[in-house]
Amino acid sequence: MKTSVAFLCAFFVVGSGLADPYSMAIQQAQRASNQNAAEQRQLQNQDGSSGSSGAATGQNPPPTSPLLAATLLNITNLQTDLSALNSSAGPKADPSQRIALLNDLSAAAQSTKASADSIKELAKDLLTTMVGNQKMTPLQQQKLAREIHAVFNSSHLTDVQQQMIFNDVQKTLVDGGVPPDAATDVVTDLKKIAAETQ
Repeated sequence: MKTSVAFLCAFFVVGSGLADPYSMAIQQAQRASNQNAAEQRQLQNQDGSSGSSGAATGQNPPPTSPLLAATLLNITNLQTDLSALNSSAGPKADPSQRIALLNDLSAAAQSTKASADSIKELAKDLLTTMVGNQKMTPLQQQKLAREIHAVFNSSHLTDVQQQMIFNDVQKTLVDGGVPPDAATDVVTDLKKIAAETQ
C-alpha cells in the first residue's frame, strides 16, 4: 500500500512537472490571443471613429498599399481596353484604343519590364483577336485582364502556375469566340513576355 501511495505521489509530481510546460504554453497562447483580440478591438474602434468622422467630414479612407492599388488599376484598365475592343463595330481598332492598350500593357509589369517589341506584338495580336469579336463576356474579359497582368509579373509565379495561366488564356479566348490559331498567337506572345520578366 505504501508503494502504491508513493507511486501515486510520484505520478502526480511528475505529472505536474510534465503538465507545467504544457500549462505555460497554454497560458502564453492565451496571453497572445488576448493581446491580439485587444489590438483588433483597438483597430476596430479607430476605424469606427475615423470612419464615422471621415464620412461626416468627407475625408477619404486610409490609402491601401500603393502596389495593390497599382495592380487593381492596371487590371481594371486592361479590362476596359478589352471590353472596348470587343464591342467595336468596325474591323479595326481606333488609334486611341491602340494607344490605351499599349500604355496599359506597358504599365502592367511592376518590376522587370518586357521589351517594347514584345509588348507591341502582344498588343497587335490582342487587337486582331478582340476587335469586333462581341462574343466575349465581361467575366471572360476580366479574367483575361487578370491573367495578362499576372504574366507581366511572372517572377512571382512557378512554372506550373505560368502553364496554368497560359492554358486558361487559350481556353478563355477560344470560349470567347477567338479562333484557336489566333488564341495560340496571344499565348505565344505571353510566353515570351513571361520569359523576359523573370
